[in-house]
Amino acid sequence: MKDVQTDLGYTTFRDGVRSCLPTVLGYLGIGFSFGIVGINSHLNLFEIALMSAIVYGGSSQFVMCGLLLANTSITGIVMTVFLVNLRHLLMSMTASPHFREESLLRNVSIGSLLTDESFAVFSTTVAQEKYFSLRWMEGLNVTAYITWIVATILGGVVGNFITDPEQFGLDFALTAMFAGLFITQFQWELTKSQRKAVSVVVSVGVSLYLLLFFVSSSVAVIISALVGCFVGGIVHDNK
Repeated sequence: MKDVQTDLGYTTFRDGVRSCLPTVLGYLGIGFSFGIVGINSHLNLFEIALMSAIVYGGSSQFVMCGLLLANTSITGIVMTVFLVNLRHLLMSMTASPHFREESLLRNVSIGSLLTDESFAVFSTTVAQEKYFSLRWMEGLNVTAYITWIVATILGGVVGNFITDPEQFGLDFALTAMFAGLFITQFQWELTKSQRKAVSVVVSVGVSLYLLLFFVSSSVAVIISALVGCFVGGIVHDNK
């Protein structure tokens, strides 16, 4: 079989790499921003690379930097990161039925490297009813994984020369990326399922805004995420 994208779908590792390319700039931008924030949070390059390789979650890594600066306990950091990354469990559960014939180890590797961006690409491919293989998914995930690690290290190098990341708006980079991904998934005339998604996003945004007046930002993020899950469950049942 040729190592090219076919009309029927995506079959090879190289196809996965190509599918990941539209999101690479996002990984580079956010990873670069995290590296700068990480250096200014008193992490060294090795610690930044290690965190990116093991934790591998943009939102949770930014949160960890804030918690480290606040001298939060290890237990508090672990629990917060667990809750922030809990959505990955749902994404993995959504993807797993499509790889039911693969081994447990392969399914674990897919779930471990699944990100919001790669899941968006995966979901779009499923929605378009295109064929895709395990090799395609591996190409998509591995490309994103390597890009993220390299970007955070490069950001860490540059971060040695930037003492205040907030003056460049780097602390807002992750929010901007998620907003961009969200907007690109919608058309001007929303379908029923898209209107439900909008209601979830609005509920999260409103609850987050209100909670910031009463609790810390990290607690507000966790509670607003739970509110979004609750609203999502309600609108899903009301078909």
